Amino acid sequence: MKSLTTSAHIEPDSRFRVTAFADSAAPFVSLRIGGDLVEIALIAAPGTSGALRNLAAAALEAADALDALNTNAPEVSA
Repeated sequence: MKSLTTSAHIEPDSRFRVTAFADSAAPFVSLRIGGDLVEIALIAAPGTSGALRNLAAAALEAADALDALNTNAPEVSA
């Protein structure tokens, strides 16, 4: 990764878009995650597909952890 730190909340209606740019001199893929107010673009150059797969695996792990939190959280009664 190169030098940027940011945070944003993923919402149920977050949008995800992948666009390939096949420029012969400098091809890359853009992975965009967006909502109404914030959009994050990750740029992946050739040779970084392993990092994208690791990102996908970490996202699945985070989703599983979130599901476990929802399952194990005590219900709040109003």
